[in-house]
Amino acid sequence: MSRRLSPALLPLTLSLLALLVTACATPPPADDKEALADYRQTNDPLEPTNRFFYKVNDQLDAVTLKPAAEAYRYVLPDGARESVHNMLVNLNDPTVFFNDVVEAEPRRAGDTLMRFLINSTFGIGGFFDVAKHWGYPNHDADFGMTLGLYGVPPGPYLFIPVLGPSNPRDLAGFGVDIADWPFTWMVNGTTVYALEWAYYGLNAVDVRSRVLDSLDQVQKTALDPYATIRSLYRQRRESQIEAIRNDHRATVPAWFPAPATQTE
Repeated sequence: MSRRLSPALLPLTLSLLALLVTACATPPPADDKEALADYRQTNDPLEPTNRFFYKVNDQLDAVTLKPAAEAYRYVLPDGARESVHNMLVNLNDPTVFFNDVVEAEPRRAGDTLMRFLINSTFGIGGFFDVAKHWGYPNHDADFGMTLGLYGVPPGPYLFIPVLGPSNPRDLAGFGVDIADWPFTWMVNGTTVYALEWAYYGLNAVDVRSRVLDSLDQVQKTALDPYATIRSLYRQRRESQIEAIRNDHRATVPAWFPAPATQTE
């Protein structure tokens, strides 16, 4: 699922990062080994500031994105929303392809290229995921995952308003993915800007609508929604990286069995 947002958020993100360093959680004393181990495992030294931004984001979401997502779900039937989602995924496939190549995953890159070509044509601009039924399933890939695949540690947990859960590695990847998205380099003009902002807005509403129920459930039942979201985010990112690492498919499918080895 794409989480692409406007490049206009980058200056805001940098400003928020400057604020993050002003409030840090105090590490437990060295003699409290259990608490110190828990502190290190949590890896959230900026927790006071992160929690503040989480509350700000929650309030903003309650009056903007959540109502928009609820209206979007109410107005459009399931099939129409799925078609819009397919179109957004198709527009993000060039970025996925870039990361597949950088990750040295030729089979995944081939799948992404075929998906983009098939869905852009037979899928009518990506509104229909024809490629999935032709043997080219969708997969996730962004530069944050790419860095993780090459062993770059995530760093401390961060919560950025609008962007949501993140870390230094994924923030860096977010910037690279904006730069490598082909539409970023399209000729400037009023029409192009309007289409880009329409994409960013629609993508944000689509992402929010797809987590309406699960996020509501977390906020209603979790003793500490902030900690739960932090844990879920990390688990998801690790599972995405592991999926790439464990994809050992051959570049060319083995359509024919290998000849039997002759023994003397």
